[in-house]
Amino acid sequence: MKSPSSLEFLAEALRRLPGVGPKSAQRMAYHLMQHDREGAAMLGRALNQAVEKVQHCALCNTFTEHEVCEVCSNPERDKTLLCVVETPADQLMIEQTMTYKGLYFVLMGHLSPLDGIGPKDIHLEKLIQRASDGVVTEVVLATNFTNEGEATAHYISENLKARGLKVSRLARGVPVGGELEYVDAGTIARAMLDRRAT
Repeated sequence: MKSPSSLEFLAEALRRLPGVGPKSAQRMAYHLMQHDREGAAMLGRALNQAVEKVQHCALCNTFTEHEVCEVCSNPERDKTLLCVVETPADQLMIEQTMTYKGLYFVLMGHLSPLDGIGPKDIHLEKLIQRASDGVVTEVVLATNFTNEGEATAHYISENLKARGLKVSRLARGVPVGGELEYVDAGTIARAMLDRRAT
């Protein structure tokens, strides 16, 4: 028996989530329709609202509902420090350590030539402009310790050092191959405190 097309469409949409395969997506779709229609409606409204309201911060490129995010507009932040991360989730993890009080730049990815992702795709020009504003004195590279993250950190480091900027990298408290989003806050805090020059 073939599923109604609306259920197929819902399952296909759920498959776009990371780690969700066809069977899981189908189970989720049936669960929502059979046991939690109110939750399904709420999910739909939340997705629509996020798509309509969430945009990129004009300064750091993270997600926000305003032109400039809360971190960038906070006068208490140390404007001489700029931490470069791959994703908003990585930024959130560093914030949760409560050890870093500077500003951020979110790349929204990492260099991956095999996937066609180059410097333009990670907003390198915008990062260089932000780091070269005359206020920033140190750029902390907090990309993931994956091959792509390391290559991205190296590329950014070379570009920023060529402009006379001090560049440091998170210490190796974060496991090789690890992604910040999945590392505990204590490990990230130690890595931030033990960062080193590149």
